[in-house]
Parts: sequence; structure tokens; C-alpha cells
Amino acid sequence: MEWLAANDYVAAREILQRGVALIYLIAFSSTLNQFRALAGEHGLLPVPELLAGRGPRGPTLFSRIGYSDNKLVAVCAAGIVISATVIAGLPQAGPPWGPLAAFLALWGLYLSVVNVGQVFYGFGWEMLLLEAGFTVGLLGSYRVAPPAAILALNVWLLFRLEFGAGMIKWRGDPAWRNLTALYYHHQTQPMPGPFSRNAHLAPKWWHRIEAAGNHVAQLLVPFLLFAPQPVASIAAGVVIATQLWLVATGNFAWLNALTIILAGGRLSDPVLHRLLPRLPATGVPAPAAPPWWDAVVLAGTLLLVVASLPALRNLFSAHQLMNASFNRWQLGNAYGAFGTVTRERIEIVIEGTLKADPDAAGWIEYGFKGKPGDVFRRPRQFAPYHLRLDWMMWFLPLGSVHQRWFHRLLVRLLEADAPTLDLLDHDPFAGARPRFVRVLSYRYRFAGKARHRRDGAIWVRDRRRLVIGPVGRDGGGSGGPR
Repeated sequence: MEWLAANDYVAAREILQRGVALIYLIAFSSTLNQFRALAGEHGLLPVPELLAGRGPRGPTLFSRIGYSDNKLVAVCAAGIVISATVIAGLPQAGPPWGPLAAFLALWGLYLSVVNVGQVFYGFGWEMLLLEAGFTVGLLGSYRVAPPAAILALNVWLLFRLEFGAGMIKWRGDPAWRNLTALYYHHQTQPMPGPFSRNAHLAPKWWHRIEAAGNHVAQLLVPFLLFAPQPVASIAAGVVIATQLWLVATGNFAWLNALTIILAGGRLSDPVLHRLLPRLPATGVPAPAAPPWWDAVVLAGTLLLVVASLPALRNLFSAHQLMNASFNRWQLGNAYGAFGTVTRERIEIVIEGTLKADPDAAGWIEYGFKGKPGDVFRRPRQFAPYHLRLDWMMWFLPLGSVHQRWFHRLLVRLLEADAPTLDLLDHDPFAGARPRFVRVLSYRYRFAGKARHRRDGAIWVRDRRRLVIGPVGRDGGGSGGPR
């Protein structure tokens, strides 16, 4: 069917398929490095307990084959290898179904992980990656032209992502509507980056421009993605520019990188060649796709359209859901972020001591890789890599520290559990088991320019209260949960 062919989007297909595969590679790599300590056999929320109890939240291979850490490693290894083949272009060089088979495998493997990952895999970018991977697999190989219907679904996904984020802000915190949200956000976001302090210390008039620009980029520009070229490419360029600003000022795992990739899929070949004259020519149009492949594409299109109808209704609902999936397969999802902006940054700090008397001095702080701790340490750039424990620590002050995974974290620290300590930036006791641990809360704020010039401080913090402890290895201590 000639009307299905989009011969002007060959480069866009490359961006989408190789880019999404790269994000899958990062996702499986981070899972390989962190999952066993978080949800493995001896993790903070062990998968075997989940499977024996209430069960996973959706389909997973582990329901059929059982869970073990070795099986998790095998799943991650398979995901990494398949992702690497797509990045190298191997499935794309074969029959039309080659990329689809690769991306369906990636989708199934990662869905299996997400559905047993519990709170550590409850982030919106998990379902975004799953839906994006399922979609771009239907773009086919080099032997067929990119299907226009699938490219349109990519635009629809990008629209839901951006417009959904804009609407959740506009309907949510009044600070977004009165343009004051960025007075706070750079400082209170989950994991600041190297330039977050600079962004926070910018004048308030700039923060108001930022907020207004966000509304334009997320509430108006997404509609232009459906416009003819070159308007659609210009709109995609605006999305890419705003996402690059977010990359520069924060650490949001692969959310921004994947959004940039999806926006890159809206750039047409003529526009790309105008911007990058040295880009290799895409060549002659691909031959007509076989009828069976057209049927597969149309069936996939129908499936994704029907799956996304609840998300369409959600966009215009007065009770809009944020980062919600409406089916077990995490396709056709609703997206959004930061409908509420926190006004102050409260950090949970864990300390330990080797002393037998918990009331004596000698408490030393555990350092995390990404979350603020040492006031003289400049935040580092980790995205698109995802530090799951650090993110979960940010949520604790917004709710309660009395969660099962956090209590188990304290136990693992008392045991000097090596996999758990690997999740941290450093072990202050060099492998020794502390006698006691305790949990404190601090209020953090970025140091002003004068303070930074005086002693190099990045943060200023004020102790608020003792939250838990001290708690000893035998459960004893001078205090308990408070």
C-alpha cells in the first residue's frame, strides 16, 4: 500500500529504532547493577516474597519460570545483547519483521522486570520505554519504507507525553499558573545536576520566563507536531531544545533522552539534510512492502490506537491521572510530571556508629551517589542512568519513612551487606558492621554566591529532627521509630 509508505522519514526511523534500543541498553544495564540489591532474592523487597504473596502487577516471565538472581542476570544479559544488535543495525538489515522481533523481545523482557520491580520500578519512564519500544518495532527494516501510520503513532505518543505533562502542571500546583514554580523546582527536584544550583540562583524574572516557556512548549507546541513539514520539524526542534535544558539542570533518568529521541522521529529527511548537509543521502525509495507486512502494521496500529483511547479521555479529564497505565501491557499510557512543586528540600540522612554507646559521639553519615549529602559536593550528572534508591529516598519525606523497604535498608546497613553498600557512594566503615544506625532529617537549600565564594559550599543544611533510632543490630538502642 503506497499510502502507508513515508519515504521522507528514513533517517527518522534510524533515530527512533537505534535511539530507543540505546535506552533499553541503559535500562537493562542499570537493572543488572541494582536490581538484586533492591528486589533480588535477598533484596529490600524480594521478588520471591511478591510471587508467593499478592503476585506481580502484570505479566512477567518470572511467574512462569520462577525468580532467581541468576535468571534476572540472564534476562538482563539477553536485553543488553538484543539492544546492542539493534544499535548496530543488524535486525534492520534483514526482513521487515526483524526489528519487530527484536523490540518485542526487549518489551517482553523489560515488562517482566518492571512488573516485579515494585516501587523501585514505578516511574513513568518505565512505561514510556515499553510503549516506545513496542511502537518503533513496527517501523520495519531497510527493505520497506517507514510506515506512515507508525510514525503518526510516534507523534501521538510524543503529544501525550508533552501535552499530558503540561496539563498536569496547569491543573495542579497554582505555582505553575502564577509562574513561580521555578522559584523552587531547581532546588527541590528529586536529583539535582551539576548546573541546578546555577539555574536556581538565576533572577526571578528568568524563572518566570522559564515557567511561561514551559507552558508554551508543553501546551501549544505539541499541537504543531501534527502540522505539515517543515512546521512539524520546527515544533520537534522546540521540544528537543526544552528537553536539553532539562538535561542540563536535572537528573531525570532517561525521560529527557527518550523524549528527544521521540522528537527526532518527527524530523523529515529534507529538513535533516538542510540542517546537516553532510548527512548521507537516504537513497532511493524502498520497494513496496509485502501485503502481509502491511497487515501486521495495520493490526499494530489498530491495537495501539484502541489501547490509547483511555489516555485520550484522561488528557481532557478534570481528574487527570499522571503516569497511569490502563492495561496490563503498559501500552497507550498517560504521562505527566511535577503537577506539584515542593517548596523546601527535606533530606533523609542515615548515620552509623561503631561505638557501643549510641549516646556517645562518633556518628558518621552514609553517602549516596546522587542524592544530596555532603554540603561541599557538587551534584553530578547521572542521567540517562537511573539511580533508583536515590530517587526513592527523595520520596520518603513527602510521605513516611516507615516503609518496609526502608526499614530493611537499615537492617542491611547494620549487616554491612555488600550488595546494598554497592548502591551507595561510599561505606564510611569500610566493610565493618556498625553497632547502631539512626535516621535524621535535614532541610537543604543551595548556598548563595557569597557563601560559596567563602568556603566552596554547594548546600546549606539545617538539622530538623531525629526520625528513627538509634537502632542496633539486636534491635536495641536508645530510641526507636519516631
